[in-house]
Amino acid sequence: MTAKLEHANYTVSDPAATADWMQKLFGWHIRWEGNAIAGGHTKHVGTDTQYVALYTPGDATKPKYTSYKVTGGLNHIAVVVDDLDATERAIKQHGFKTGNHADYEPGRRFYFHDDDGIEYEVVQYD
Repeated sequence: MTAKLEHANYTVSDPAATADWMQKLFGWHIRWEGNAIAGGHTKHVGTDTQYVALYTPGDATKPKYTSYKVTGGLNHIAVVVDDLDATERAIKQHGFKTGNHADYEPGRRFYFHDDDGIEYEVVQYD
């Protein structure tokens, strides 16, 4: 048996705002939303088979630290797109800055950070 990733759940400052740009830039849709632990709120945004759960607690969130040197830290989320160049244009038009472009097997990629400082990798496989 081979396992398949169904979802990832992480904390953001504003699930509605994050879900909004994800819908616009990645073509995803809201699968579910509702109350969550600790008086928080969660939005599930993605495709019919895979999604991210965007959680915010009932109280204010704290600024993110860099996770690359913290055991258990979330380093980045990666998404696969059909047209890397068109996606990058849309991401830039939204106001996010892209960087760290690379073209190596098995595909081309770049990275960007959202308003919460969460890093995303965008990949196109040829």
